[in-house]
Amino acid sequence: MPTTSELAPPAAGASARGAEIDVRIAHREAETADVTVFQLVADDGGTLPAFAAGAHVELHLPNGLTRQYALCNGPGDAGRYVIAVLRAPASRGGSAWLHDEAQVGQRLRLAPPRSRFALAHEAAHHVLVAGGIGIAPLVGMADRLAVADASFELHYCARSPARAAFRRRILASGWAPRTFWHFLDGPQAAPTALDPVLDAHPAETHLYVCGPEGFMAWVLGAARAAGWDEARLHQQHFGATVEVAPHDADFELLLAGSGRRVQVRRGQTVVQALAAAGVVVPTSCGQGVCGTCVTRVLSGEPEHRDAFLTPAERAAGDFTPCVSRAVGARLVLDL
Repeated sequence: MPTTSELAPPAAGASARGAEIDVRIAHREAETADVTVFQLVADDGGTLPAFAAGAHVELHLPNGLTRQYALCNGPGDAGRYVIAVLRAPASRGGSAWLHDEAQVGQRLRLAPPRSRFALAHEAAHHVLVAGGIGIAPLVGMADRLAVADASFELHYCARSPARAAFRRRILASGWAPRTFWHFLDGPQAAPTALDPVLDAHPAETHLYVCGPEGFMAWVLGAARAAGWDEARLHQQHFGATVEVAPHDADFELLLAGSGRRVQVRRGQTVVQALAAAGVVVPTSCGQGVCGTCVTRVLSGEPEHRDAFLTPAERAAGDFTPCVSRAVGARLVLDL
């Protein structure tokens, strides 16, 4: 089994928030018909902060949008950040801008790498499951596991070989024999071909899943039904579904620092209500998956709708105002 130091995150810089970094696009390449890979380097020619496999960066675009992208680098690939951008059909300007406007030499800003999708160093075996563009963080994790001589397997579910990002990189890697391909247009169609994998789950095996929400929900649901315990399940979200629930109602916010009261209407988020009142809460994804907006609740019962906070963090009073609401008539926030 690899040692803790071989799989653990770097000692500094990998997950802590810090000053934003000026970068520029050094290279861009069409990976598939709808995925473009970008290589980012420090604009001043210096080094970039180290990161752990599974980390992501927040990229600040010139059009004012902020988007999160997983880092695809392998270990030892220092001096650059590599991201894979899927062109979303309903893009609001993030992936569309990068595909259509971003050229080599373009200067951008990003927040240092962070991760809540780290490898479990205590695992005896690692099962990586990717759905579509969910391969982005997992290909770097596979590289890290291979270098550490750890036991692992990668299952890659995609529509077809032509739509599978990083297929050439994987086939050329030393761990290609550990990769199992599941194509929707083939006899071993995803995701039902994963059933035997999920049914076999030794106690020291950990499962890592990344991909569209529906895909991850199926894989994790099947894993739980097969007896996997939560401590061995790891997931990376791209976006959470934000909807107005039938039971949603107006409620009040009390800001503990100033004593101000702010009304949150049905169909309005806490972040929107606070902004309308002149109180700015930093946000990034707006979908409850990144943690940028996390705020502390001092009193009242939140209705958590995020895909970021752990049960322990929720119990401690953490709250994502971009998507979560109140169960009752009031929340007191540490603002």
